[in-house]
Amino acid sequence: MRLVFAGTPFAAVPSLQRLAASTHDIAAVVTRRDAPLGRKRVITPSPVASAATELGLEVIRTDRLDAAATETISGLAAELGVIVAYGGLVREPLLSHPPHGWINLHFSLLPRWRGAAPVQHALIAGDRMTGASVFQLVAELDAGEVFAERSVTIPSSATAGDVLESLAGVGAELLLEVVDAIADGTAVAVPQVGTPTLAPKLSDEDGRIRWTDAAEGVLGRIRGTTPEPGAHTTMDGARLKILAVADAPADAPTLMPGALVGVGTTVLVGTGTRPIALETIQPAGKGAMRAMDWWRGLRVENPVVGS
Repeated sequence: MRLVFAGTPFAAVPSLQRLAASTHDIAAVVTRRDAPLGRKRVITPSPVASAATELGLEVIRTDRLDAAATETISGLAAELGVIVAYGGLVREPLLSHPPHGWINLHFSLLPRWRGAAPVQHALIAGDRMTGASVFQLVAELDAGEVFAERSVTIPSSATAGDVLESLAGVGAELLLEVVDAIADGTAVAVPQVGTPTLAPKLSDEDGRIRWTDAAEGVLGRIRGTTPEPGAHTTMDGARLKILAVADAPADAPTLMPGALVGVGTTVLVGTGTRPIALETIQPAGKGAMRAMDWWRGLRVENPVVGS
C-alpha cells in the first residue's frame, strides 16, 4: 500500500524504519518542526525527520495538521495513514481522507492509559504489565477499535525510557503486521473493552518526589518520570535531580521520610514506609554523579531532602 507516516520522537523511528524496509511505499513523512534543544538551544530536526532524511523520504514539517497540511497530505494519494507519537491531532476531513483512514500505534494496552504519556503513567501507577496496541484512529482520544496488541512485563528496575525503547521495537513489528493485514484484506478490529484510564502529558510538577509516599510509590514516580520530565527534590532549597534509584538492602535502618544516611557504599533515603537507595543524582549546576560521591562531599548535619 501507499502510506503516509506521521511521527516525531525516537520511539517512532523503529516503526518508520520497519515500514520503509517493507514492500509498502511511504509517500511522505509528517513530523513536527525543527525545535531548539539543549542548553545552547540549537535548532534540531526531530528524530523522525532525521531518520526519514537518511531513508531518502519526503519530509513534511508541521506542528499542526491544519488546512494547509491537510491539503498537502491529501495530495499524496495515500491509501492509509500511520501515526506513531506525532504529537498532534488528526481531525476531519484528513481523518477520513485515505481510503483506509489512519491507524495509530499506542504504547499501552487500551483502554488503559489513553493519552500522551502512557508508559510514564503505567510506571507511576505501579503497573507490572503494559504493551503496544494498534487501533483505528477516530475523533475521540485513543478510543478506536483495536486491530492487534502485544503485552510485555515491566521489569522491576526499568525506567520509562527503558520501557519505551523496548515497546518501540515490539510495536514496530506489530504495526507492520497490521499494515500487511489491511493491505491483504484480512485485518479485523474489535472494540476496546474495559474502563478507560487517562495518561495526560506530564509536567515538571509530576516529577517532584513526595517522600512521605510509600516506597513503592516513590520508586514508581522516579522511574516513571525518568528521563522526562525528570524526577527531582530539593535540599536546603536547591533543586536535586534523582537519576537512578534501587531497593534498599533488607537490613536497612528505619528512616523518617526524606532523611538521608550513608551505610557502607550506599546512600539511603527514608520514605513513608521503608528506605530506598539513591544511585545517581545531579545537584543544581553540576553534572550527574554517583550518590555516594555526592554524600561524601556533603557538609550538612542530619541532611534531609524535600527541604
